[in-house]
Amino acid sequence: MRDIRVAILTVSDKASKGEREDKSGPLLKDLVEFSGGTVTENKIVPDEMQQIGNVLVDWADNNKAQIIFTTGGTGLSERDVTPEATAKVIQRKAPGFSEAIRQQGYEKTKKALLSRGISGVRGKTLIINLPGSTKAVDESFKILDPILSHAVEILEGQAEH
Repeated sequence: MRDIRVAILTVSDKASKGEREDKSGPLLKDLVEFSGGTVTENKIVPDEMQQIGNVLVDWADNNKAQIIFTTGGTGLSERDVTPEATAKVIQRKAPGFSEAIRQQGYEKTKKALLSRGISGVRGKTLIINLPGSTKAVDESFKILDPILSHAVEILEGQAEH
């Protein structure tokens, strides 16, 4: 993932109000940087579709990142709207990323099936929803890391499938 620009959006009502420390965003930042990527944007928003969508559109349309990871808001509760917000702004689906996260996560815990995260492309930016727990972020990133550079190369027209 060397030299890839990454943005991280943590979606959490409590973290956005300062009522709970965001642990998944900082962990994801460390994982990206350890893998050779550069975190260009990092923000926390509440579980509000409009706010999530506005940030994703801004970051993608203004070329602030080649990959945007969201963390949180992918579960079954009524406030978990990250997948819906993402679906409204992506132009093309890229389901393989989320399928791999759920499939390999399921091998460790059946709770992985409760994650509704999606993945897709807006312009030349890949957007991937990750669960909010630090364990799930760690495991999900390790699943995706080997293919992310190639995905960015394809989106930038530097490689083929």
